[in-house]
Amino acid sequence: MELKGVYTAIATPFNKNGGVDYGKFEALIEMQIRGGVSGILPVGTSGESPTLNMEEHSKVISTAVRVAAGRCKIMAGSGANCTAEAIELTKRAKEDGADCSLQVTPYYNKPTQEGLYRHFSTIADTCDLPIVLYNVPGRTGIPIAVDTIARLASNPNVLGVKEAGGSVDRVSEILDACETSVMCGDDSLTVPMMSVGAKGVISVASNVIPAEMQALCDACEAGDFATALAIHKKYYKLFRHLFIESNPIPVKAALAMMGLIEEEYRLPLCPLAAKNREILAATMKGCGLI
Repeated sequence: MELKGVYTAIATPFNKNGGVDYGKFEALIEMQIRGGVSGILPVGTSGESPTLNMEEHSKVISTAVRVAAGRCKIMAGSGANCTAEAIELTKRAKEDGADCSLQVTPYYNKPTQEGLYRHFSTIADTCDLPIVLYNVPGRTGIPIAVDTIARLASNPNVLGVKEAGGSVDRVSEILDACETSVMCGDDSLTVPMMSVGAKGVISVASNVIPAEMQALCDACEAGDFATALAIHKKYYKLFRHLFIESNPIPVKAALAMMGLIEEEYRLPLCPLAAKNREILAATMKGCGLI
C-alpha cells in the first residue's frame, strides 16, 4: 500500500440526542469521495475518538469501509496509550475492513523511546494490519524520536509517519535517517513539507475543501509549486482558523455552517466561543464556503 495524497481526518457527526448520526456521516464520506481524496481517517482526533465507546468506534470504521466501497483507502484511528487496548482496537479495525491504522504516540503515561519502539512494534507484529505512526507531541507530551522512527521503519508493517510536530526540518531528518513515507499533519505546512519530501497530508481542512486539498497535493507531487502555493494562499486563513480552538471544535462548527451536520459535541468538548465563531464564519465567507 502506497501512502500519499490527502487522507481526511473526518469528523464524527452527533445528533441532538448525543448519538452518532450515521446518515450524516455517510453523506460526509460521499462528499470526500466526490472530492477525490486518497483516503479517509475515521475515529482520529477529528472524529472525537476519546469519547466514542468501543462499539461506536467499530461501527464508525465499518460504516466508512462500507460506504467507501473501495473508492478510497480507509485508515482507522486505533491507537491508545495502553498497548493491549491499541491491539484490540486495531484487530477490530482489520475485521471491519480498514486498509491500515493510525497509531498515536501513547499519551499521559509518557513512555521512554524504548517503550515507544516496543509499543509500536508489538502492534505492527500482532495485528496483521499496516500501521502509520502519529507524532503529535502537542497532544501527547512526548515526540517519537527520529532514531525511533528509523528503527520502526524497518518493520514491513510500518507504512510511514504522520508528522504533526510543527517542524518542516523533521521531514528532512526522518528521510535522511530511513526510507519511509512522511505525511504532513498540519494543513498549513503541507506545501513546505511536500517540497522536502512528504507524500501528502492527513488533513482537517479537507473536511470542508476535499477537492482543493487534493489539488494542492497533486500540484506538489507534480512539482507545480506555483499552483500549490496559490491554493495555500487562498485557504491559509482557513487552515489557521480551523484550529482557533481545540480540534475538532472549529471544523465541526464549519461543517454545521455549511449545513452538513448538527453542531453537537460530547463533553469535555463544547461549542465554539462566540468571538471565535465570528472569526471562523468570516473566513468561511471569504473562501466562498458559506
